[in-house]
Amino acid sequence: MAKHDRISIEVAYAMPEKQSLIALSVVADSTVKNAILQSGILDIYSDIDIDKSAVGIWNRVCKLEDKLNHGDRIEIYRPLIADPKEVRKRRAEKAKLEGRANKVTGGRAQKPVSKKEEKPTDEVPKQGGDATNND
Repeated sequence: MAKHDRISIEVAYAMPEKQSLIALSVVADSTVKNAILQSGILDIYSDIDIDKSAVGIWNRVCKLEDKLNHGDRIEIYRPLIADPKEVRKRRAEKAKLEGRANKVTGGRAQKPVSKKEEKPTDEVPKQGGDATNND
């Protein structure tokens, strides 16, 4: 590939209220960081800190120094607001307190068996399939 060859890429960033997908052409040996800087997306979103934000190409985390290929979509990821493990843990604790989860295993709580559904334990089932009682 010659030094002047160019490739087409996209740079994506999303906020809850606004999303941007910027298509641009860069030199074939460009890095992720170079492409982000060339895209002008940092001027649109002043909250992006390129050195602290995670980035990826097509949903796979990459480094700012990685080289680009034709058709790549660079994604700039926002930091997580809450740790998913902590959120799941709090939700499980709440379910236990509300009786929706077993306090020991964490699984679904068993519904209590009503009196109508209980079978008497002192009866012995008949053997042999004879329906009449010939005592």
